[in-house]
Amino acid sequence: MNTEKLISEIHKKQSFLCVGLDVDLQKIPAFLLKEEDPIFEFNKAIIEATHPFTVAYKPNLAFYEAHGIKGWQALKKTIHYLNKNHPEMFTIADAKRGDIGNTSQMYAKAFFNDLGFDSITVAPYMGKDSVEPFLAFKEKHTILLALTSNEGAYDFQTKKAGDKALYKKVLEISKQWKNSQNLMYVVGATKAEYFKEIRQIVPDSFLLVPGVGAQGGSLKAVCKYGLTKNIGLLINSSRGIIYASKEKDFAKAAAEEAEKLQLQMKTILNGTNRPA
Repeated sequence: MNTEKLISEIHKKQSFLCVGLDVDLQKIPAFLLKEEDPIFEFNKAIIEATHPFTVAYKPNLAFYEAHGIKGWQALKKTIHYLNKNHPEMFTIADAKRGDIGNTSQMYAKAFFNDLGFDSITVAPYMGKDSVEPFLAFKEKHTILLALTSNEGAYDFQTKKAGDKALYKKVLEISKQWKNSQNLMYVVGATKAEYFKEIRQIVPDSFLLVPGVGAQGGSLKAVCKYGLTKNIGLLINSSRGIIYASKEKDFAKAAAEEAEKLQLQMKTILNGTNRPA
């Protein structure tokens, strides 16, 4: 899944929605707990219900790793199911990895080669040699944490490093790394007022945007400043979609919530104020 195919799929579905598969066993319908692999069965139902309205899926690794080998197996089954049955989907391993040298290379092999994800989220704190091993996979994408949606983002990311905020330094310096054309960036929807300045630094890069919905981010505000002529946005929603119901209609309810966002996106994409 390269950028051109992703853009094509966005236009085809009139959607730039990413569904987060953050499966908490305490929140899924109780009847699924009787299944041999409740996480995978939940994911499969959510995928089949929501795929007409989304272009990407993003499992958060913590929700799988917490269950040890069974969680890892559920993750592997989920990504293999997506790659086999819905190869048009852009897949994101929300792993937030980032270490130097061979360690990052091993992380990249695990998620790109073994599991078959299209992309992975990576923390930039350790710099160039912690990120370039991921960028060495030229057919894959590395999604760098730039400005996150949590309150703690103000502890470091917005603090000045010299004459500029640290997140701006991350954006600027990362553009100098080898194969930086394969970089995307995480920018939280709760920081919508920053998008205008971010677009001055990375005018064409795709931004993965969490925080719409349950965290209070505004889709309209994000699109006003973040949308580009090639879309350039993946808006993630997790809890607001996958936990729309705890009853037997959970998949149908998830589809309804996904469709609501897709229809809003369709309106925005067809609007007269979007970038030409």
